[in-house]
Amino acid sequence: MRAITIPTPGETDALVLADVDAPTLRPGEVRIEVVAAGVNRADVMQRKGFYPPPPGESELPGLEVSGTIAELGEGVDGWSVGDEVCALLSGGGYAEQVTVPAGQVLPVPQGVDVRDAAALPEVACTVWSNVFLTANLQPGEVLLVHGGSSGIGTMAIQLARQVGAHVIVTAGSDEKLQACSDLGAEHLINYRDQDFVEVVREVTDDAGANVILDVVGAKYLGRNLDALATGGRLVVIGLQGGRKGELDLGKLLSKRGAVIATSLRSRPTAEKATIVAAVREHVWPLVADGRVRPVIHQRFPLAQAGQAHQLMEDSSHIGKILLDVERTNS
Repeated sequence: MRAITIPTPGETDALVLADVDAPTLRPGEVRIEVVAAGVNRADVMQRKGFYPPPPGESELPGLEVSGTIAELGEGVDGWSVGDEVCALLSGGGYAEQVTVPAGQVLPVPQGVDVRDAAALPEVACTVWSNVFLTANLQPGEVLLVHGGSSGIGTMAIQLARQVGAHVIVTAGSDEKLQACSDLGAEHLINYRDQDFVEVVREVTDDAGANVILDVVGAKYLGRNLDALATGGRLVVIGLQGGRKGELDLGKLLSKRGAVIATSLRSRPTAEKATIVAAVREHVWPLVADGRVRPVIHQRFPLAQAGQAHQLMEDSSHIGKILLDVERTNS
């Protein structure tokens, strides 16, 4: 089969389309003929050599796909060959075929094209597990989303609004902020010329944000704490602004706050299955009803994965970037 490989980590030309062996189907897994794969910042980090897959998982990049089930592994029930599905992966998505534990597979939601469904698993599982299962966002609370126009951000806005929370976002351009507003964000902050701490305090009458979803990391650590409400929960899911920062524990204590750092890719299979099941129960009906939708910026052929990564690194996109996978006889 054809797949994008990374013979030597580096810049976008490190992504090489090659013929590789199809993955071995293990008990409890399904084989998916891939039609599309999502591009995520974690893939960029892996390409550069900074984010290897968990031990025993595929060395190929790609954390989510959509397609058709081609084969069932021993012990799998509830699925049939020919089912249109999407799936959360630990790796291997930039390929014509993947194998994945059955518990990480989701049906393509009603009303969603199978190719568009590749935009859903990673963002839906990330947002639901962090904002709702971990941070326990409640109706009427305030959610601050950094990078509101990203794939994760666009999903977080929609889901938070569906549960009756209020949403504040940061983004770097008027176009991105308008896209966030169209999805339901109520307060918009251009981080290039506005101080998000000041704006959050202003629009919340100095109360702060109950939950902050942060992809920046160290650069925003202290300021996020300043913007956090009493009893607030800061969830760090990315390190775009660095790994090490200083935290005023006295201020955290006075706010009775929590700082939580999570990663989805490295979680055990059973934990991922629990998250996927929760997404199927709580998020998929909203997608099927059209109340939540995948936001897709651009598609690239699999062979142009390097261009897709360049777009991701430029941060000029709104929503998800996808790779279309055309099947061959190899």
